[in-house]
Amino acid sequence: MKISVLTAISAYMLPVAVMAILCAGLAKKVKIFETFTEGASEGITTVIRILPTLVGIMTAIGVFRASGALEAVVSLLAPVASLFGIPAETMPLVLMRPVSGSATMAIAAEIINMYGPDSYVGRVASTMLGSTETIFYTLAVYYGSVGVRNIRYTLVAALIADGVSAVSSALLCVLIFGR
Repeated sequence: MKISVLTAISAYMLPVAVMAILCAGLAKKVKIFETFTEGASEGITTVIRILPTLVGIMTAIGVFRASGALEAVVSLLAPVASLFGIPAETMPLVLMRPVSGSATMAIAAEIINMYGPDSYVGRVASTMLGSTETIFYTLAVYYGSVGVRNIRYTLVAALIADGVSAVSSALLCVLIFGR
């Protein structure tokens, strides 16, 4: 069985990167294990600090989906989305993506299973998934890890960027693949 060059490179990339880091640490006479355990300890502290926020986000997502509120919001926003060329079928993805990566992966899988990966809706969903971000999770992790309490304009800018990404995804899929 022949292995392509890219497959071989990707198989060895992680071990080579780890060895390069270890060699660089040894060359600079860094106490590698002590530094690793210190970093792991800081990581655990960070997880403990941001855990309540993450639990709150995940609980809110569960309640939002189970209550039927997601479907109600989707039905209200579908006409507006169609003005921007966004298929109504992808609206749950647009609404949930800023909040939860795992929920949107499940939604995207449902869309692709229902409409097919090469359908217009499937392509738009896939493009949206790749061009948007889990904003609330990212803000909770990054700002929570450094203790930032006032996110100022970050949330607004990130939500605007997600909206632009959703519209751009639909537009690019029309331009590249057609409907």
